[in-house]
Amino acid sequence: MKQLPKSVITAAVALGVVAVGACAFAYSGLYNIGADAAHTKPVYAFLETLRDRSIDRRARSIQVPDLSDPALIRQGAGNYAAMCTGCHLKPGMQPTELSKGLYPSPPALADEVRDEAAHDFWVIKHGIKASGMPAWGKSMQDQYVWGIVAFVQQLPKLDAAQYAALVASSGGHSHGGGESGEHHDDEGMGGHHHDTTKAPHQHEGDDAAHRDDGMPGMGNRDALPSHHE
Repeated sequence: MKQLPKSVITAAVALGVVAVGACAFAYSGLYNIGADAAHTKPVYAFLETLRDRSIDRRARSIQVPDLSDPALIRQGAGNYAAMCTGCHLKPGMQPTELSKGLYPSPPALADEVRDEAAHDFWVIKHGIKASGMPAWGKSMQDQYVWGIVAFVQQLPKLDAAQYAALVASSGGHSHGGGESGEHHDDEGMGGHHHDTTKAPHQHEGDDAAHRDDGMPGMGNRDALPSHHE
C-alpha cells in the first residue's frame, strides 16, 4: 500500500485539529448569539459568503417573467403592504419595533434599487435560515411571489402618496391560499384587517404605533442571513 505524502498527512491532521477546536468553541457557549450584538468580522464574512453563494447557485435556473405587467405590480403591492412593511417599510415610514430589533437589519426597500429578480424570487419563496426571513412559498403560489418581486422593483420610484394609491388599487392580501387574518394592509384596501376598536400598541419614544401588519420580507445581500429577502 502506497504511503501518503507527509504534506497530505500534515494537512489532514491540521484540519482535524481545527474541526475539534471549532466544535469545542461552539459547545463552550462563549460566542454571543444575541441579536443585539454584532457578529465578529470572520463570522460575518463566512455567513455572508455562505448565503450569497447558496442563493446564487439556486437562482441560476429561474426563468424571470415579464415584470412590467401593471396587473402583476398591483397584485404585488397589496401583498407587500400586508406582509413586508413591518420589516422592509414603505415610502416615508419610520423603522418599526420589528425592523429595529432584527439582526442583521432588514433593508428599507423603498431606498434600495433591486435588479436581481431571480435572486429576489428565490429569497421570497424559500426564505433564509436564522435570519427572520420566512419562506413565503409555503403559503404563496409562484405567480404571487413574482408579483412582490415586480412591485419591489418599482418601489424606489414611488413617493408615499403614489405607494398608497397603488396599494389601494390592489386586491389586498391575496396569494392563492394560506392567507392569515393576522396580516393586513394599513391603506384601507380590501385585504384582511384587525379589529380597529382596539387601541394601538405603542411604546414611549417610538415614532409610530407598532402594528402587526407586516412580516419579515426579502433578505439583504448587504447583510447577513435578515432578514430578512
